[in-house]
Amino acid sequence: MLQVDNVSFSYTSSRRVLQDVSFSVMRGSIVGVLGPNGSGKTTLLRLIAGALRPSNGRVTLEGADVLTLSRRDLARRVAVVPQETRTTFDFSVLDIVLMGRYPHLGPFELEGASDLAIAHDALRATGTDDLASRAFATLSGGEKQRVVIASALAQASDALLLDEPTASLDVGYQLDVASLLARLNRDRGCTMLVCTHDLNLAASICAELVLIRRGRLIDRGAPETVLTTANIRSLYDVDAEIAYHPRARRLTVVPIGRAQ
Repeated sequence: MLQVDNVSFSYTSSRRVLQDVSFSVMRGSIVGVLGPNGSGKTTLLRLIAGALRPSNGRVTLEGADVLTLSRRDLARRVAVVPQETRTTFDFSVLDIVLMGRYPHLGPFELEGASDLAIAHDALRATGTDDLASRAFATLSGGEKQRVVIASALAQASDALLLDEPTASLDVGYQLDVASLLARLNRDRGCTMLVCTHDLNLAASICAELVLIRRGRLIDRGAPETVLTTANIRSLYDVDAEIAYHPRARRLTVVPIGRAQ
């Protein structure tokens, strides 16, 4: 469905941020992108979303180069959930979710009954329907993240691109967001690309992982294949213990210390 084919990118001529990165995201799957700060994860999302043009290679969605799609058409097919959302005006939660319907409206067209129904369905799916009338700015970080995901659902896109969806959240909200993403994938078939530093989140919800260091892909595959002590040391210069946790029913990663 989504194909990143030999993509390279440079903000300046002196250094490439990404170099010959290739991977695919099949419809209905969750793929995680792991890498340290500065590895190019957010740049990669911007390239997939059509906000940047690759220096080399291309990104395709169902065979169509994303750069050949109109902004409106691309927004109908790809929704982005940023790491942090700030609003200039005091929008309500329902207003924020209805913004996801904008790509489906004509010039000067207002939201109709069907748009409101879709928005309320997205609120229910993310467990935020009781927040609809609240001011977005008054919400906690975890509540805001679920509302932004609801807006992406209301956009009715083929794929969700999520940039650090659990960043700055406490452990409880991290679990809530992980559970929400897994449920949306299971119950609604949502296709997701998740860029994250959270190794345990990646191990719990992703069918495949893409590992990037200094702009280059160093490994890809199922979590049980690529979440190795050697790969974690290569990515983060950290020694870690990795084991299957019987109660969590997944791999768990415990950082031990800086690699010697």
